[in-house]
Amino acid sequence: MQISIVLEVAVRFLIPLLSVLIALYLGQKYGNYTIKKSPEMQQSAVGSVVGAVFGLLAFVLAFTFQIAANHYDSRKNKLLEEVTNIRTTYLRAGLIHEPVCSGTKKLLVEYVDQRVELARDFSKLVPVLSRSQQILDTLWSYSELLAKQDRSSEVYALYTSSVNDLVDNYNQRVTIALEYRIPVAVFYVLYVILFFSMFVLGYQFGISGKGSYKINVLMAIIFAMVMVLITALDRPEMGLARINQKPLFTLQNQLHGKQAQ
Repeated sequence: MQISIVLEVAVRFLIPLLSVLIALYLGQKYGNYTIKKSPEMQQSAVGSVVGAVFGLLAFVLAFTFQIAANHYDSRKNKLLEEVTNIRTTYLRAGLIHEPVCSGTKKLLVEYVDQRVELARDFSKLVPVLSRSQQILDTLWSYSELLAKQDRSSEVYALYTSSVNDLVDNYNQRVTIALEYRIPVAVFYVLYVILFFSMFVLGYQFGISGKGSYKINVLMAIIFAMVMVLITALDRPEMGLARINQKPLFTLQNQLHGKQAQ
């Protein structure tokens, strides 16, 4: 894992960790001050507020996690679709005359190699995307060439359909992975609710005298881990929640085996 990614993970862990610890500490201090000033204060009302605030926090956490999980599932589904589309295009290329047949197969093998390289090292995103787009443009130029030769050919139509599916899959996959993210505003709202929820909880600890440093640290770690998990599911470049790339690796071995025959 690269140093920049390690630092990003550390920052995303420390922010909620410190937010929870600071909020609990301030809440306890204010609770201690309040109970000394008004010893007759009833704690039942505070407990109701804590329950309501934590209910809201749970709702926002579940909402945010669902968005991240949906993005993760979408990337996994697009990977499987892409593997299927590449294999179908490779097979249909065998029905086309030369040099389109061998040219298509060679480009598809390189396209898979580019995808595997990106799966192993996300820092190569820009050159991989650039070369992948060039490969797809070349494949589409083959489709245009075949259409000019014979628009009524069913074989050519099948080939063009496969290339079109491959292009669509590429655009969808890149969009989902790089552009469809949890909105920053959602994270801001979540952190604000988290801070005030912990402040109210710390306030309850303060007026009840049941606060504990160990409990504070444990809660801070738990919420920090949840926030890191949400971010990891939403941002594949962090590398903490990698999608199983075995179908892609298997396809690479199969295509290289066919090329070697």
